Amino acid sequence: MKESIFFSSIRSFFIALFGIVGLVLGIILVLALVGAISGTSEGEPDINYTYTPQIAPNASGIRKSLSKDAPVILKLNVNGVIGLGPLTRQDVSQQLTESRERSFKDNRVKAILLYIDSPGGTAVDADGIYRMLKTYKETHKVPVYAFVDGLCASGGMYIACAADKIYSSDVSIVGSVGVIMPTIMNFSQILEKVGVQTMTLYDGKGKDNLNPLRPWHKGEEDNMKSVIASFYSDFVDVVVSNRPALDKTKLINDYGANIFPSLTAKEYGYIDQTGYTLNKTLKELAEAIGIHDDYYQVVEFENKSWLSQLLGGTNTLFNGQVTHRLELTPDLDPRLMNQCLYLYRP
Repeated sequence: MKESIFFSSIRSFFIALFGIVGLVLGIILVLALVGAISGTSEGEPDINYTYTPQIAPNASGIRKSLSKDAPVILKLNVNGVIGLGPLTRQDVSQQLTESRERSFKDNRVKAILLYIDSPGGTAVDADGIYRMLKTYKETHKVPVYAFVDGLCASGGMYIACAADKIYSSDVSIVGSVGVIMPTIMNFSQILEKVGVQTMTLYDGKGKDNLNPLRPWHKGEEDNMKSVIASFYSDFVDVVVSNRPALDKTKLINDYGANIFPSLTAKEYGYIDQTGYTLNKTLKELAEAIGIHDDYYQVVEFENKSWLSQLLGGTNTLFNGQVTHRLELTPDLDPRLMNQCLYLYRP
C-alpha cells in the first residue's frame, strides 16, 4: 500500500529529529572526552582543573607572553553579588588553589590584586573569602592590594579588609558596614479575610518562629536578632582590626551602615587612597614586590570549560530557559533567602 503524504512527512520529521538528537549527544560525549583528556594533560590524572589562566593587561596596558618563570600578579575579580554566580567561597578557593599549581607551582604568584565592584552578599561567603585571602597572604608571604572601581559595599568591604591597601577611583562608593536579612512578610490577616486556615506541624521550642501564615507572638524574633547582632559584631571587628584609621565608636554610632563617596571614605579610614586607576594600582603593587619594569604578568582565572559552557546557565538548549523571563533584584534571589547578608540595598 502506498504511504500517504501525511505519514511520510511524520516519518521524515522523526528521522530528522532523532538524527539531530544523536548528533548532539555525540558532540557532548566528544567534548566530555576532550575535557577529561585536557584535564589530565599535565601528567596528573587524578587532578581536574576548573579554571583557565588568562593574561590580563599589566600596568602599562600590555599583554604579552613571558617565560614560565616570570613573576605573576593574580587578579581576583570581586564583581557582583557575593555568594551568587562565580563569586562563592568555593569558586575563590578553587582559584587560589590553582594559582599554586601547573605553571604557577614554583611560587610564581607574588601578589594578589582584588578588583572590586560589589554590593556585598551572603555573610558566610564574604567571611569565607576574606579568611582564605588572609591565610593565602600569610602562608605564601604575598601582598594583597584592592582596587575599588564602582561599589565596595557591605560584603565587598568585608573582603577588601583582607588587603594591605585599598585604593579606589574617584567616583567609587564605599561603606555599608551592617547586616540584614531578607524581609519576612506575614500573610495571616489576608488568609483570615479569605477564610483560609493553615497548620504547621513541628516539634522543638521556637521551630515555628516567624511563621508567615499565623500572627506573630511577642519576642519570637529575638533569636534571629541575636544571630544578626553576632554577625554585625564580627563585621565591625574585621573592619576596625584591618582599617586602624577607622574609629570603632564612630563606625558604630555615626557612620553606621551608610555608604560614602570615595573622598569621604578615605577621610574616615575605609580606604587608603582615591583618584586611582587600575593601572596605577597595578604599578604600585608591582613596585611593592620589587618590579620596576614590564617583566611580569597579570593573570586572572576564567572558567572556560567547553562542556560547562555548553551545559551551563547561558545555554538555552539544555537549561530550558526562555529569553523572556522575570529578572529579580539580588536581594530577592531565592539563594539568599534565610541567610544573614552583608548586602547593600538602596
